[in-house]
Amino acid sequence: MVSKRFVFKRLLLLVPVLFGVATVVFAILHLAPGDPATTIAGRRASPEQLQQVREELGLNLPLWQQYLNFLWDVAHLDFGQSYSISRGQPVRSVIFDRLPITLELAFYGQLLGILIGIPLGILSAVKQDTLTDHATRIGALTGISVPIFWSGPLLILLFATFLGVLPTSGRIATAYFLPDHWVLFGQELPLTGMITVDTLLLGNLDAFVSAVRHLFLPAMVIGIYSTALISRMMRSSMLEVVRQDYMRTARAKGQGSKITLMKHGFRNALIPVVTIIGIQFGTLLGGAVLTETVFGINGMGLTIVTAIGALDFPVVQGTVLTFALLFTLVNLFVDVTYGYLDPRIEQ
Repeated sequence: MVSKRFVFKRLLLLVPVLFGVATVVFAILHLAPGDPATTIAGRRASPEQLQQVREELGLNLPLWQQYLNFLWDVAHLDFGQSYSISRGQPVRSVIFDRLPITLELAFYGQLLGILIGIPLGILSAVKQDTLTDHATRIGALTGISVPIFWSGPLLILLFATFLGVLPTSGRIATAYFLPDHWVLFGQELPLTGMITVDTLLLGNLDAFVSAVRHLFLPAMVIGIYSTALISRMMRSSMLEVVRQDYMRTARAKGQGSKITLMKHGFRNALIPVVTIIGIQFGTLLGGAVLTETVFGINGMGLTIVTAIGALDFPVVQGTVLTFALLFTLVNLFVDVTYGYLDPRIEQ
């Protein structure tokens, strides 16, 4: 059981991390070329119009005052309004609309990595230096080496163009229309924004199948790298654990090899693997930028690319800070999992 004191200490450590990220984001965007006032008012705007926009945005204030105002707004989850990609719409609404899309994609990619990578790593460790081990290691090395911008179009050509069994882009077929709420015990509740979850809540199995078919390829693309990394780490960690004295002692007492491996070795071998899974989930959120661009999925990744091109600074700030918050929360979850797997870590 993980103590509340341990969790509280980890939560306190998140504050300076988020403060540092917010400072870096503010500094980078203010050093970047381009004028937000020109982006909003247009290139043909008069100097008076530009000055008015700057006053409305607070860009005419001293830099230190802009920084303090920025930190105050961030603390209240107020990232301002979008300049161009969703003009006039609060950035918070843009994030709430598109964050579930990226989270869903990253979750399924990571799930594929865990379900395939961990068994492959264990199998490779048990069958060390055999043909199975060599094949698994070569496959893992290939998966780590293949970039998303290459594997994505390749899988589209294979499954969509040549075989014609999966769609090339989007999240669901255009024939399906989803309402903005679902009903539970007579109460209207908002949908989650995750297409597979929402179709199940609505009880539309045909739409669910369509959503799964659309998400399979992008989840596979970002899951390939995760599978390869997890399997390699699981193999190395398991090989280290099986050589420990307590494993040999359990075998000497007459316990079967499979029981010894899963009861005594697996839990201890998971500790470094959990670290990789946590870090990799944060990486998948960033990797969704390429995946969403290739497959035409309008999530946070595609949003931040579009916002950077349009000099939509509030959207860029909001998305980067959201990614940083998610990454720190994942690290918190990893730390809590450490305490569950090995209670000595809390000490």
